[in-house]
Amino acid sequence: MPIDFDTVERHFRVKPGKRFRLADHDPAWAGDEEIAEKKRKQRAQEILEESRAELTSTQELLYAADTWSVLVIFQAMDAAGKDGAIKHVMSGINPQGVTVTSFKHPSAKELDHTYLWRCMLALPERGRIGIFNRSYYEEVLIVRVHPHLLAAQRIPGVEASERTWQERFDDINAFERHLARNGTAIVKFFLNISRDEQRKRFLDRIDEPEKHWKFSASDVSERGHWDAYMAAYEEAIRETSTEHAPWYVVPADRKWVSRAVVGAVLAGTIRRLGLQWPAVDEPQRKRIAEARRSLEAE
Repeated sequence: MPIDFDTVERHFRVKPGKRFRLADHDPAWAGDEEIAEKKRKQRAQEILEESRAELTSTQELLYAADTWSVLVIFQAMDAAGKDGAIKHVMSGINPQGVTVTSFKHPSAKELDHTYLWRCMLALPERGRIGIFNRSYYEEVLIVRVHPHLLAAQRIPGVEASERTWQERFDDINAFERHLARNGTAIVKFFLNISRDEQRKRFLDRIDEPEKHWKFSASDVSERGHWDAYMAAYEEAIRETSTEHAPWYVVPADRKWVSRAVVGAVLAGTIRRLGLQWPAVDEPQRKRIAEARRSLEAE
């Protein structure tokens, strides 16, 4: 059964101007519970595979048209599956056309610039897909939960306040509007994991030696700020989901669900750009015909 990309998109998209509450979005959602889970998993795999096939073909068209770029933003609590979603959705895509940038704690050099600066440097050029694993949204998330990080930025007259966060929402909206007006399609995913599922995944990392490299003690300490993070995410999504840069709240307790949703939304986003193969003018057609005659004459 072919994917109805528009239906998937509408189901998970946060509509601009609508009262948004994270509590209305179930992290454990996995489709119609009356259908056996095995069948739902099979369908999710089919959706993922069809999405990858769509992305493979449209990526070449994106590059050839050289008119649009695509910016994909992933935000989530730790262990929500950002890395896995990127790996599984983009599997098979030509790596020459995709750049993944993971943003960590800002360096001293980065702190000497506006918080948008380091992300600007990593924006995708026309014809390419750029993926941000975390992004400038950290500035209204972790910085909001831990105000001392704002003080480290040494911005004159700026302190942790409701006014500061609203001004940053305004800055982000203006920045994304500028990108959209200049040919960047933006899609933003919040992988919505539950606190209990995160706990289980952390325990898996502890119990499996090959996953120890993923574990950090700070991951556990941050769980103590769960409610503050949820409040920060809720307001950030509500304030910055727009027609030109929508947020998608993706159920992340089941990885087979989140990967299928991300794949379908991303594939549908690029399809809706209406890309066309570059037209060849008459002089170029003549050059092509001459090249054929030359090759055939050898």
